[in-house]
Amino acid sequence: MGTRRRPLTARELQLADGMDDWRALGWGAVAWFEAPSMRSGAALVRAVVDVAGARLPDLDLRPGGVRVQLRRPRDGYGPEDLERARAVSAAAFRLGLRADPAGVQDVQLTMDALDHAAVMPFWQAALGYVPVGEEDLVDPGRRLPSIWFQEQDEPRPLRNRLHLDVVVPQPVAAATLAEVRERGAGAVTEHGYYATVADAEGNEVDLLPLVEGADRWEGPETGDWRLVFAAMASYVAPGAGPAAELAGAVAGLADDAGLPLGVDLRASPDGEVVVTVDTGKDRWEMDEGYRPLAAQVQRAARDLGLRPDVDRPRFVQVGIDAVDIPAVRRFWAAALGYVEDPRPHVTDLVDPRGLGIPFFLQPMEADDTARRAQRNRVHVDVFVPDDRARTRIEAALRAGGRVVRDADAPFGTTIADPEGNEVDIAVEVGREEG
Repeated sequence: MGTRRRPLTARELQLADGMDDWRALGWGAVAWFEAPSMRSGAALVRAVVDVAGARLPDLDLRPGGVRVQLRRPRDGYGPEDLERARAVSAAAFRLGLRADPAGVQDVQLTMDALDHAAVMPFWQAALGYVPVGEEDLVDPGRRLPSIWFQEQDEPRPLRNRLHLDVVVPQPVAAATLAEVRERGAGAVTEHGYYATVADAEGNEVDLLPLVEGADRWEGPETGDWRLVFAAMASYVAPGAGPAAELAGAVAGLADDAGLPLGVDLRASPDGEVVVTVDTGKDRWEMDEGYRPLAAQVQRAARDLGLRPDVDRPRFVQVGIDAVDIPAVRRFWAAALGYVEDPRPHVTDLVDPRGLGIPFFLQPMEADDTARRAQRNRVHVDVFVPDDRARTRIEAALRAGGRVVRDADAPFGTTIADPEGNEVDIAVEVGREEG
């Protein structure tokens, strides 16, 4: 009986022949291939399905390109991962699509806790996540940021200046609110449309919507869709082939309508593939063309015989309290590699490629000095390619940040924004060797 070769480290994976397109990040090896249209991106999705075999990578189709992520196996990278990555790169080359390694990153969250075993069940319920090991919660749909729980040195009893918004279909929101009450909610404040809920240590999440009917358009022609800040529909395909067919149909409809959509493909262990179609935050409200486009997508999915899963759509964003919103916003745009939403009176920061979750700023009283002085129990981790970390750190510092900790550099540098909210610029390559 043979033995498995020693797993490849992230550095070895990235330096292997034929891996120039790929970068190792927190949860896997990732490549971004630029595409001039959604149709051309969908052609790459189809090609990846053809070459991937039994292990379909996570695929994110956007108007500007396609992100392909090979999740790191539990027992580490092996030669088969190299072969899959090379096959994807070869397929992109044949289609004339160029990789841009600067376009990849992972945004995650870290929560300090005095007793993380006590607060993790609360967050598992609030987010609909699953535990991985003893310290991580992960989105089972692999679309939203994971949360890592780490030990907190001493109590920090005041409210954080960071919180999460979780937006799900209304029946799911109501059930989630009931479940977090049972799983150790420290406080619940209902506001009608939404509820603010805190775990036992005071970390907050807003759950919404709680008003019946607020999560959908009227009429059966868009009955598969849910309005969870973004308009979103999820379909379960019996395999990768039908999922790629839907991605191609959606791409053509979006290109013809001149409206951007996101299309994510996620394989499950049983061989099914979930396809999630997403307008992006608020766009369905900003352009009336999205509703007829949603109806066309629904018809295409049903013509393919795919099953809608109306409970699956899920939207998450991070809110940051700030006194000087413009200054703090500039910092986070630089630290995240995001851009500012151009709408007046909107403080959102968005991923220019439509891949990461939004961040937004909300006002805080300047005289709330005690809360401003307390270190947050929640901070952001941004895993970037090792050859881009220095550039990202320098951009954050130029935007008003200051280094709080760099003892773990080059694998992690903690930077605070002008009001003390922290982000870790993290690198995966070299950690094993280090």
